[in-house]
Amino acid sequence: MADQTRIIKIDGMTCGGCVASVYNATADIDGLSAMSIELADNQATVTFDDSKTSAEIIAAAIDDAGFDATVANA
Repeated sequence: MADQTRIIKIDGMTCGGCVASVYNATADIDGLSAMSIELADNQATVTFDDSKTSAEIIAAAIDDAGFDATVANA
């Protein structure tokens, strides 16, 4: 188990409801241990177990919720 912390840029968030939608979209991802969303910066900081998930999988779940999410360069 190796925890990693990455930044995911999220376009399309405009309000607290959007932030809640992002949290809900990622709630069931096994291995995601922490997420902090900054609405003003249009990004999320995620901490996850890289043996169970990846930043790309987390970003894809956010995309599926209707936002444009991309993993920032490490």
